[in-house]
Amino acid sequence: MEQEKLTFEEALGRLEKIVSQIETGKVSLDQSIEKYAEGVALIKQCRSILESAEKKIQLLAKDQGMALEVSGELEDAPEP
Repeated sequence: MEQEKLTFEEALGRLEKIVSQIETGKVSLDQSIEKYAEGVALIKQCRSILESAEKKIQLLAKDQGMALEVSGELEDAPEP
């Protein structure tokens, strides 16, 4: 299922709804698999949006002569 372009907030809200539906156990196995696949696509879209935002912030900071460092726990993020 191809996801239309959603904002980060829309995609995250849709993802939360999918998780809730699967957790209730009121959907069939086939529906759960379909929803899981949709959720994976939404996660990829959210990550892409976040990566784009991070690049924009880094460019803005670079233009201001500031260096930004990644802090906190990020999954699948390479060390700087």
